[in-house]
Amino acid sequence: MMRILLLAATLASAQPLWSAPLTATMVTEWKAVYGRVETRDRIPARARLGGTLVALSVAEGDIVAAGQQLAEVVDAKINFQLAAIDAQLESQTAQLANAQAELTRGEDLLARGVTTAQRLDALRTQVDVITGQIAATGAQRKVLEQQAADGVVLAPTAGRVLDVPVSTGAVVMPGEAVATIGGGGYFLRIALPERHAAFLKEGAEIPIDTAAGPATGRLARIYPLIENGRVVADVEVEGLPETFVDARVLVRVPVDQRPALLVPAGAVITRSGLDFVEITTAEGTVSRAVVAGQHHSVNGADMTEILSGLQAGDMLVTSHE
Repeated sequence: MMRILLLAATLASAQPLWSAPLTATMVTEWKAVYGRVETRDRIPARARLGGTLVALSVAEGDIVAAGQQLAEVVDAKINFQLAAIDAQLESQTAQLANAQAELTRGEDLLARGVTTAQRLDALRTQVDVITGQIAATGAQRKVLEQQAADGVVLAPTAGRVLDVPVSTGAVVMPGEAVATIGGGGYFLRIALPERHAAFLKEGAEIPIDTAAGPATGRLARIYPLIENGRVVADVEVEGLPETFVDARVLVRVPVDQRPALLVPAGAVITRSGLDFVEITTAEGTVSRAVVAGQHHSVNGADMTEILSGLQAGDMLVTSHE
């Protein structure tokens, strides 16, 4: 009996290590959405020449460098046109040689007074005309050579080959995509209902669940155009897996703020399946049954939301660590 009285006296004289009134704290509501892994640049490598695809050196998933040859398109008509141009050049070259010989003889005859200066001028004009024709034909040949060179399809940017919609032997048209290259880095694109647009802030930190574990991203851009009732935003994430494009990644986005009663996680005591929190009243320290909600991190401290059982102004009792 004496021991019980001593224990009661000790408990009555004990002072709590920490006591403070409960106040409502604004907490952030998070919405879990799926973001799509996308590349900053998604550029098609297009054929500049119409013809037959005779070579294709890449497949989906390959890494390519800017300017790397991806495929080759050949137009058989260009070879025939080049042959015709070469024959025309040979004919014009022969005409030029003959005109130059006539001009040389005309100069000799003029020196002996046999011909007229007007005839000599006509011969010079003929040489100039044929020379110009040869230059024009040579320029036409260069155009055909450039057209043949345009049959080489080059990578427009460095990155990964995302799609190859054609195969060797296919007939392609000018401007048709031979491959699609994704490059310029990777990011997450998310779409939220437009009612949440006001709570999105550029630069906000966004928790992300990747295959490698939890990560943190930054809300880099919010697009002003609302599409189908949804606002689109981009999230930058360092170390984002680049194996798959358009893969879905779980993202938690802040969509609202509300007041909540938060207590340190250590202040919640569980007995017989019920949660209790000690508070100070006029009668002393009592244990109040509560309904605990989700956990929140406030300035690095683990806090538990109290859904019912407490109200603002209650004096919370807990150990101060």
